[in-house]
Amino acid sequence: MDLKEIWHFIWEEDSLLSWVVNIILAFVIIKFILYPGLGLILNTSYPIVAVVSSSMEHNIGFDEWWQNNGNFYLGFNITKEEFSKFDFKNGFNKGDIMILVGKSPEKIDVGEIIVYRSKRPDPIIHRVIDKWQENGKWFFQTKGDNNIAQIKTNDLDETRVTEEQLIGKALLRIPLLGYIKIIFVEIINFFR
Repeated sequence: MDLKEIWHFIWEEDSLLSWVVNIILAFVIIKFILYPGLGLILNTSYPIVAVVSSSMEHNIGFDEWWQNNGNFYLGFNITKEEFSKFDFKNGFNKGDIMILVGKSPEKIDVGEIIVYRSKRPDPIIHRVIDKWQENGKWFFQTKGDNNIAQIKTNDLDETRVTEEQLIGKALLRIPLLGYIKIIFVEIINFFR
């Protein structure tokens, strides 16, 4: 088979085998070229994450959301005016894709959205509400905007996120595209 026949088979032939080869090629290109390339450019091992929970959703307008949630943030000296200037002040939704950029811990500010590892399988993506330094290392407190309070369990402690857990900072939101991953994972879990 020469290159012209291979090209025709992959891009023009309308067969089941051609379709399967296209899926495999797309997976290989995304997994081993696009994803690592973006990671290199954006300086993070996770350049793209799907939002898999509703912890950052704002299903109402900002003023009404603040009326319901503002007291928590005021306890961290974050005013409504300050919050209204934060990136993603209206949160984001389950099923969105977030593009991340690597950022050194000292350059992460209160109000920014960070992604970090916990003992849970999926990375956590929440808002920084406090940060401090101890013995030369940075620590963060985070909270999901839609959560009533911070989470502190055996597998997730939002009150003390270490700089070693940090994966990156949210840079851009792409609505709904994350449902591709969510549905794919649910299908795989269904057959387990």
